[in-house]
Amino acid sequence: MNALNGRILVTGGAGFIGSALIWALNQRGYTNIVVTDYLGQDEKWRNLVPLKFDDYVEAGEFRTRLATKGSCFGKFSAAFHLGACSATTERNASYLIDNNFAYTKELALWALEHDTRFVYASSAATYGDGALGMDDRDEDLNRLRPLNMYGYSKHLFDLHAQQHGWLDRIVGVKYFNVFGPNEDHKGDMRSLVNKAYQQIQSTGKVGLFKSYHPDYKDGEQMRDFLYVKDAIEMTLHFAEGGLPAHGLYNLGSGEANTWLTLTKAIFKALDREPEIEFIEMPEVLQGKYQYFTQANISKLRSTGYTRPMTPLIDSVRDYVQSALVPDKKLGE
Repeated sequence: MNALNGRILVTGGAGFIGSALIWALNQRGYTNIVVTDYLGQDEKWRNLVPLKFDDYVEAGEFRTRLATKGSCFGKFSAAFHLGACSATTERNASYLIDNNFAYTKELALWALEHDTRFVYASSAATYGDGALGMDDRDEDLNRLRPLNMYGYSKHLFDLHAQQHGWLDRIVGVKYFNVFGPNEDHKGDMRSLVNKAYQQIQSTGKVGLFKSYHPDYKDGEQMRDFLYVKDAIEMTLHFAEGGLPAHGLYNLGSGEANTWLTLTKAIFKALDREPEIEFIEMPEVLQGKYQYFTQANISKLRSTGYTRPMTPLIDSVRDYVQSALVPDKKLGE
């Protein structure tokens, strides 16, 4: 069953992954989309300009109307809840609980009550330092120990959904290190590709954090880097058909690469020789830093997702040459 044939809700639609998802829907011919977000005072509104959708509603208004009128928005066949505060350094716990936990509960309950396919963004940050594994097949979620309040706010909803039986009917996707077009507004939360490009343009070199772990040399900390175009294909898979998937799923490339490998790919995309220096890591991050992440995506594959991942060097080149150098948004 294709849940995209009716009206589609995308929360966080002006954001990085949200706007990329709308772009992918447009590529498929879908414009029957209602977008919600907090536009605020940054520049993420620019992500929406090239995109096509039926309506935009500020997230605060949407949440209020949802609470007071329930089904006032009519029937949706699918809801992609990608709106959240994604800052791993955010320390306002009350804000994170309300925005990432309480709001997700309200939306999930509404979707379940109205028979709407619900796909929401969890996070690989729920796994903490990875010492307890990063296995989306492990149903003992209470074992996990997130390293920051952002990860914990996401973890809380995963636990709530499991305890109330919602994970038998909805899908939570755990994005690993996603990078790609439309992330310019994210400030310090931008990917290294975006930050490094700006550094190269201004100084000719890139600064990488030193390692404070004896098992990893400087620059050899490892991450599962996932191109946003692959991330949205995986996300849309859960609404387009195939097996009636439910539960939590890792979304990653399935391989780990070093920061050095990623940085050298950026220089290569710009046809420049690498110039890299190692800098001190801010104290606020030192005790909360993940030195290794790698997504096991066998559970995703078991749902019938067969699309190959874009090789890291190809995805970096595509991002740099099609978006960063010409300063373009998806759809322009």
